[in-house]
Amino acid sequence: MTSSSDTDFTLKDESPSSSQSRQDLESNKQNEQDTQLYPADALSTPRQILFVGTLCTAMFTNQVGLGNTLTTVGIIGESFGITNSGQLSWLIAGYSLTIGTFILIGGRLGDEFGNKRLFVIGMAWYSLWSLVAGLSIYSSHVLFVFARVFQGMGPALTLPNGLAILGRSYSPGPKKNMSFVWFGGAAPLGAIAGFTFGGLFALVWWPWIYWSQAIALACVAAFAAWAIPPIPVDPNEKPRTKWERVERLDLAGGLTGVTALVLFNFAWNQAVVFPILPLSAFNSDIAFVFVCTATGWACFGIWVFYIGQIAVNIRGNTPIQMAAWFVPVIPVGLVSALAVGKLLGKVPASWIMVVGQVAYLTGSIIAATFQPNSTYWTFFFFSVLIITVGMDTSFPSATIIFSNAVPQQYQGMGASIVMTVVNYSISLGLGFAGTVETNINHGGVTKDDKLLGYRRALWLSVGLAGLGLVFSLIFVAKGHWKRGSKN
Repeated sequence: MTSSSDTDFTLKDESPSSSQSRQDLESNKQNEQDTQLYPADALSTPRQILFVGTLCTAMFTNQVGLGNTLTTVGIIGESFGITNSGQLSWLIAGYSLTIGTFILIGGRLGDEFGNKRLFVIGMAWYSLWSLVAGLSIYSSHVLFVFARVFQGMGPALTLPNGLAILGRSYSPGPKKNMSFVWFGGAAPLGAIAGFTFGGLFALVWWPWIYWSQAIALACVAAFAAWAIPPIPVDPNEKPRTKWERVERLDLAGGLTGVTALVLFNFAWNQAVVFPILPLSAFNSDIAFVFVCTATGWACFGIWVFYIGQIAVNIRGNTPIQMAAWFVPVIPVGLVSALAVGKLLGKVPASWIMVVGQVAYLTGSIIAATFQPNSTYWTFFFFSVLIITVGMDTSFPSATIIFSNAVPQQYQGMGASIVMTVVNYSISLGLGFAGTVETNINHGGVTKDDKLLGYRRALWLSVGLAGLGLVFSLIFVAKGHWKRGSKN
């Protein structure tokens, strides 16, 4: 027979155990929900490498599309009978213009209809128009420009949706930060691949630059369909019909915004961001990052085009030599990416942004004073070295700030904003620089006249980098003032 005291003792003894069991169940349930919401956290290391590597092909192939034309634009233009600098720059600017203009819509489409689906479609679309770009040899430069413009719609789908998949698959923390860093770090690798293979295929027949690209992109599209796991749906998000999703796209705003961006850029190359992201996602910090990213990447676009023009048209370098001259971006880019990945979370992203702006400014000054008769190991080498640091510090820090600023269901749009700024700024910067060049070079008849125009364009990049540095320092000071006022 059990006494009352024994019963009380038994109940009291079992109570903590029951409480612990309930806590364990709740903890396991929370971990299961986190795994479902952020599936990449639970993947094995080899599987994560495959997953992130597949998504990094978006940035890699985007830069291949820029690099394979930058150093061969003269050869391509010559086959079509084009020698005017303004027309030649359009062969490059049209590609970046399309990416920067349509990337917001690409991100929103992914958020509404599936980021993975739009990523694969983007790769397939990019492959198709790369094929057409090569076939334009049998037509005219009009078809080539048309194909380049439509090529840009491929990265306009893959870039924001690749970043959105990373943002939705990893919980906030070091893994998510590093995935964004590697995404940005793929840019210099892609640029070098573009320079190298563009130069090699140009030695045989330039259409193979784009036909080989089409084959590779088709393979990537097929592989991505298998390698990227299903993206989880936010359990708090209400199911919507396809018509409701279409209504949420704000097609009227998208149409007017795209038209404005295209016409403004076209005017500069041949001489706003619309309400697709909720206004509540914007604040003054994002506005500063917006300006810093825009000035930095506009500076980069001018730098990479005009330092190449000096080396090719004044110094006489071949496309293969140019690929070799840009090789330092690979080790420097990898080291910068690793460094930024380790620093993010320990050092404010605003300070990393300042480092990027200083690199853009310093590298641009070296390029603007580049002496064509100097050895590689002076101006050109150090300019490439320093500008690469600018690329691989400004992009990850901006991406992290934007990604953390928007809810999970808007990751595609948040990524779109960053990539819009990057690509549209490159295109618009080239338009500004082309205007400066053609109004300074006295028609570009002699090498001295050409060099004068190139230098003035590069000094414009110095001014843009300086403006970005000023804004980045104001951004840092603003952060210190806000923390001080709270204390």
